[in-house]
Amino acid sequence: MSEDRSGRPSGANGKDDKNGRSRIERLGHFLQIDPKNRDELLSVLREAQDNQIIDLDALAMIEGVLQVSEMQVRDIMIPRAQMVVVQRDMSMQEVLPIVVDAAHSRYPVVGENRDEVIGILLAKDLLPYFQLGTQEKFNLKEIMRPAGFIPESKRLNVLLKEFRASRNHIAIVVDEYGGVAGMVTIEDVLEQIVGEIEDEHDYEDDIYIMEHNAHHATVKAITPIDEFNEHFSAEFSDEEFDTIGGLIMSKLGHLPKRGERVYLGGFNFKVLRADGRRVHLIQVKREKQNEDITTAESSDRAQE
Repeated sequence: MSEDRSGRPSGANGKDDKNGRSRIERLGHFLQIDPKNRDELLSVLREAQDNQIIDLDALAMIEGVLQVSEMQVRDIMIPRAQMVVVQRDMSMQEVLPIVVDAAHSRYPVVGENRDEVIGILLAKDLLPYFQLGTQEKFNLKEIMRPAGFIPESKRLNVLLKEFRASRNHIAIVVDEYGGVAGMVTIEDVLEQIVGEIEDEHDYEDDIYIMEHNAHHATVKAITPIDEFNEHFSAEFSDEEFDTIGGLIMSKLGHLPKRGERVYLGGFNFKVLRADGRRVHLIQVKREKQNEDITTAESSDRAQE
């Protein structure tokens, strides 16, 4: 029986190449190229994936980590109009149907309107009131937790550190005037790194367009072109492609990677989430251009 004298278990780091180098050793060889910027680093990593040194999922997560440092909360937040909230003066009988129907674990508590978020209700805090004869003592203002407020311009990597430090999983997003713009959860941030998570705050299957303001929206790649046209008063043809994702893939000529952009028909499309098989989420901004342009930008230029 032959003995591996390399100091590592045989096959522990994946298949060896014809020179006997492990996957880790081959990756180290690629990284010796000494990339000078993020674009060059991504090129090295993508070449490593092409050579099967790292798999597609690993590449996607690395790209996600790099992109998170450049993305802002406004890019992924749940818009104010789509938040499920409870009012501070509601009784248990009024709160319970909302909690049961939405099946979330956390709810913003509001006062007179959605601009007045005064706390967060955790669904688990309702459990003690199901004891016999205690529902009459229910007071939402006594059990709600403090709400955390963040600007919509906050970088996602900074937000993730704050979530971890505070052990909080939800934050209320405010605009430059102090009004509530939406909310964001830790799952929304993690999805940018690891891909789609079946999250309690995910949009319903029949909701394709999440509008943040008059000039900025997030759309699902499976959004039908006719629905996109109707919402944005656009005039894209649906003769060749049914979805907005298909239209963008056709314009780029390949399966888009995260961070790629295409200027088309007066709109700036940016791929927010994609994997090795398809595009998931697209950022849309109205931006008139003299001509349609395609760019394969890295995430460090995505906010230009």
